[in-house]
Amino acid sequence: MTNLAFVFPGQGSQKIGMLAELAEQNPIIEKTFNEASEVLGYDIWQLIQQGAQEDINLTQRTQPILLTCSVAIWRLWNEKQGAVPSQMAGHSLGEWSALVCANVIDFADGLRIVEARGKFMQQAVPVGQGAMAAIIGLDDQAILDACTEANTLGVVDAVNFNAPGQVVIAGSNDAVERAMDICKSAGAKRALPLPVSAPFHTSLMKPAADNLAEMVNSVTFRAPEVPIMHNVHAQNEQDPQVIKELMLEQIYSPVKWVDCVKQLKKSGASTLVECGPGKVLSGLSKRIDRDLTAVATESAADFDAALAII
Repeated sequence: MTNLAFVFPGQGSQKIGMLAELAEQNPIIEKTFNEASEVLGYDIWQLIQQGAQEDINLTQRTQPILLTCSVAIWRLWNEKQGAVPSQMAGHSLGEWSALVCANVIDFADGLRIVEARGKFMQQAVPVGQGAMAAIIGLDDQAILDACTEANTLGVVDAVNFNAPGQVVIAGSNDAVERAMDICKSAGAKRALPLPVSAPFHTSLMKPAADNLAEMVNSVTFRAPEVPIMHNVHAQNEQDPQVIKELMLEQIYSPVKWVDCVKQLKKSGASTLVECGPGKVLSGLSKRIDRDLTAVATESAADFDAALAII
């Protein structure tokens, strides 16, 4: 469908018990998790159903877990003969989910890559030395100016342009704290520290991209069956080698989510299906453009409603 786009969530959408309701009536959900467990060497279905939140919040585990959730829902959507989207986009980690669902890479390769991605991203900055914070109610340029001013204390960048008036900054602890104070003085409604273990999408993540490059370059990438808007520049690419480069660059570059969603609409999308747990992207989409219809898929009721709408 030319007016349909699928969007895939990133870290922060995970919670214990997710997809349990869908799995009760749809064996393909657990089947997908069993497939992932064989690749990863541990039972991730048991982990997300009976484990502890702190365990699934470990970046090295969060990333393959969320990829598997999105792939499981995508497979169920196809099993139910849901409409084929004309475009896709994923927020940070979610861009890897889009690559698997668009058949750019095999599921098993995607799992191995995102597990390593999480490991290398965590290793790039020692725990406790990096921070992220959400700045609410301040325009983008004022936030960029605040980061420039605070850079005298260390690295701090605007890293997630999530919605108008909602930008995430990240970097070294002192610099992030200083940038938060500057933003509040400039009129931000709130500056909220985020419970994350590393300053994702900053220049501090460049070593993670360098470490991941060998694995990414060893994997076969294909031209996407569904065009994907990439976080780095909010455009789609067909060349598999260019896609590899973008996926490495994405690790240490800002997530231009506002631009991605605007480009999806410009290219014909009027309905976005959030393929994965939670409703974060659905909420952001409505803040970016109120004319967009955004639907979630995590619960059985949401999934059925999405199928019915489309």
